[in-house]
Amino acid sequence: MLKQTGTFTDREVVGERVMDSNALEKERGITIYAKNTSIRLGDVKVNIVDTPGHADFGSEVERVLRMVDSVLLLVDAQEGPMPQTRFVLRKSLELGLKPIVVINKIDKAAARPTEVLDMVFDLFVELGANDEQTDFECIYAVAREGIAKKTLDDPSQDLQPLFDTIIKKVPPAFSDPSKPFRLQPANLSYDDYVGRMGLGRIYEGRAHVGMPVTIIRADGSRDTAKLTKILTSEGLRSVEVEEAQSGDIILIAGISDLNVGETVAEDPMAEALPSISVDPPTLTMNFLVNNSPLAGREGKYVTSRQIRDRLQRELETNVGLQIEFPEGGDAFRVSGRGEMHLSVLIETMRREGYELQVSQPQVIMREEEGKTLEPYETVTIDVPDAQAGTIIEKLGRRKGEMKTMKSEHGSTRLEYVIPTRGLLGYRMEFLTNTRGEGTLSHIFSHYGPHKGDIVRRSSFSLISMENGKSTAYALNLIQERGMLFIGPGIEVYEGMVVGSSMRDTMVINPVRGKKLTNMRTSNADDAIILAPPVEMNLERALEFIADDEYVEVTPQSIRIRKKFLKEHERKRNASKSE
Repeated sequence: MLKQTGTFTDREVVGERVMDSNALEKERGITIYAKNTSIRLGDVKVNIVDTPGHADFGSEVERVLRMVDSVLLLVDAQEGPMPQTRFVLRKSLELGLKPIVVINKIDKAAARPTEVLDMVFDLFVELGANDEQTDFECIYAVAREGIAKKTLDDPSQDLQPLFDTIIKKVPPAFSDPSKPFRLQPANLSYDDYVGRMGLGRIYEGRAHVGMPVTIIRADGSRDTAKLTKILTSEGLRSVEVEEAQSGDIILIAGISDLNVGETVAEDPMAEALPSISVDPPTLTMNFLVNNSPLAGREGKYVTSRQIRDRLQRELETNVGLQIEFPEGGDAFRVSGRGEMHLSVLIETMRREGYELQVSQPQVIMREEEGKTLEPYETVTIDVPDAQAGTIIEKLGRRKGEMKTMKSEHGSTRLEYVIPTRGLLGYRMEFLTNTRGEGTLSHIFSHYGPHKGDIVRRSSFSLISMENGKSTAYALNLIQERGMLFIGPGIEVYEGMVVGSSMRDTMVINPVRGKKLTNMRTSNADDAIILAPPVEMNLERALEFIADDEYVEVTPQSIRIRKKFLKEHERKRNASKSE
């Protein structure tokens, strides 16, 4: 869309996924932060907001949908609607928006656009869409080639059919310059020079630099400030302007304590705009100061004060996050929408030079009418037919309830409702069981009755009993007992988890060297062959750890360790808990 509307100059080098500007977004191939841009279709300026599809970043979706008049619902012509499709569509329909459905990748060999269109219509009905919303426009596309069609048989060389549909079906932004200015921030950003900035759509009136405004807080109180800077988007660039009018999506500066959902108005007696509600967090974990024997070697920021300051800055812009700061404590309780939401924060911090330890993610329970409720997820799984039985058995053990099962072209699609606890730590096991051929996606569904105990991990830990560097000789003896997380020449310490075993938790010596003698043996010159270690990235480590373990996160390393490093301390603590 940006290319075909002349947004880029001939001299610009345009890469792929230009909206995913964050390094983590480019690496993972997903959208994490909502971003806005604009294109011009003739004399018409069209503001576009790119939203995350993953439910863990749903707080971004809920807020930015308030700024738009319609949505392009992008659906894969082969996969059909996924859990994240359901999430984004449900939020859009609740706000009364009328989506335009875009069925993409119709050039795939296994594409089934007609069936997918029926599936999308069924989803609209299931989510309670009204008659106007179910009468949606559908566009077929090959986005990579820049082609869109109104019917599958239409000849097309560009996206003009999509542009025509947008102009025809999306209502122009309401504009009444005679009314006083009103805006509601849907997102926040921070600039080192001007401080906190609010991103929002102007609902009424005009805004200009130097305008005195009233901020209507969530509790109804009112404060005053002055707009010191206004930015709007032209393509991928933010452009400073002196004035903006209703319908524009702008960044404003000058309000140091602005929050999402508050109303910024020109009239001191203006009525507040409807508040923006965000679904509460479902997972929580502790962030702690790193106190391992290897602490402080790699990180630039290692103290509790530095970690506290960084987390407080995160609250400035990450609205879906909740953090408890205990007085005088070194542990901070951080709650988010899911494992990915929390792991992105941790990964961002380690890349900035922070060292910390994090505990096992725990599900946040609710108490209603004397009953304990826990969060449930809707899960969609695609696996080869031969592996479906194994997945059904494993999800059954994790208290999953199958909703649908369809087999087609050698692949089985399973849809489950399962407690969030049942999914924690399951992805690694799932990839092993499906030999990397399966796909799993999930989304928060609802709070329901507590399902009782769920076994999260079927493996045990191999724990180092010594400090030093691992040796090939020692690891060769250990690898018969389980799977290793380290190779030779890696520095380890007592209490560090260096592998996993299917039998039992074991304390082992990974630094032992072969004793040298003046005697030759028949196998003295045999080469030691080690199996490649399992690379423990952050997501895998968070899935693997038990409740008595921490993940040690540093700018260059991810390690797993026991909370109590000494074996006698672990035994004493275990006897106390019993």
